[in-house]
Amino acid sequence: MALSASSHAQPKGATGVLVLGDGTVIWGKGFGASGRAVGEVCFNTAMTGYQEVMTDPSYDSQIVTFTFPHIGNVGANEEDHESRGLGAVGLVVRQEITPHSSFRAQNEFVEWCVTHGKIGLSGVDTRALTRRIRMSGAPNAVIAHNPHGEFDLKALKKQAKEWGGLEGLDLVPGVTREGQENWTGGHWQLGFGYGESNADKPHVVAIDYGAKDNIFRNLVKAGAKVTVVPAKTSFDEIMALEPDGVFLSNGPGDPAATGQYAVPSIIRMIEADIPLFGICLGHQMLGIAAGAKTAKMFQGHRGANHPVQRVGSEWGESEGLVEITSMNHGFAIDGETLPDNVEQTHVSLFDGTNCGISIKGKKAFGVQYHPEASPGPQDSFYLFEKFVGMLG
Repeated sequence: MALSASSHAQPKGATGVLVLGDGTVIWGKGFGASGRAVGEVCFNTAMTGYQEVMTDPSYDSQIVTFTFPHIGNVGANEEDHESRGLGAVGLVVRQEITPHSSFRAQNEFVEWCVTHGKIGLSGVDTRALTRRIRMSGAPNAVIAHNPHGEFDLKALKKQAKEWGGLEGLDLVPGVTREGQENWTGGHWQLGFGYGESNADKPHVVAIDYGAKDNIFRNLVKAGAKVTVVPAKTSFDEIMALEPDGVFLSNGPGDPAATGQYAVPSIIRMIEADIPLFGICLGHQMLGIAAGAKTAKMFQGHRGANHPVQRVGSEWGESEGLVEITSMNHGFAIDGETLPDNVEQTHVSLFDGTNCGISIKGKKAFGVQYHPEASPGPQDSFYLFEKFVGMLG
């Protein structure tokens, strides 16, 4: 069953539907959880790692269109979670989900979607939907699944049209941890799982704005002891933990909205010359704290094949080197607003948008992309080593 753009007539056998904010109705076969969910429709170009994508809290209130057609064919397992089941509310795929063909699978992906409340829609022409997003921007939508094929289209259209979207929306309170956690999991090895960390290491306090667990594993691998704290942990509470450095995590929503309570603490950390490393949302809020502005992107960057180039004076002979990176963001720092004391360190080779900054005279830097990958290339692990190397 292929994409039937703008068709309101329900095809025979359609048990799922995607209704865009402009009234476009896209039919398909539903799978996973029953019900409906509202969110922004985006696309991800990664060929692997769909489970990690679906459990990345940065995808909260988003519906992921996978451009790779064979999603679900390696099943699902507990080791590939990037959070406690949080993340995208739904997914759109080309092919129906087939039985798994991986020795690591613990259950089928369809069953996993049911368990974790993910609504799926298959049989859609995902290339056409991706082209629509590229040309017209990421639309708001409602995704719905009913095994009996019963839908109230009028209500779905109304919900999609009235949803306000991600701009101005602080989603972090819904995805951050509720309490402090001493992180222990380290590097993963086949047959051994995640190793344990050594407590006698530099201490990093990681602020969880909706973090992927693999970030903490990479900090451990780079040589740090990690304590994770909720997003609204105060500056004084963080300092009471005696950190050698502070990590600002990825997360969902509008950085300007989250920054209302997060940025004042980050400013105090910069003033105190505490080593800082920010990723994605954390990077954006570090930029705001330094005086820059952020903006909503037209379609965002999401995938595991994004080229980023090193720029600026700090790189020496490696200036101009290109890293292939994993990305997931719909907001970005406006490079034109960077103040004189902030240097741009990385740029996207797709569109020239800012992908990295460092604050002059301070041990503070951030990158827009995800150097922990999972899924994706591992070109950028050096950033974790750079950060840990700054610690006393």
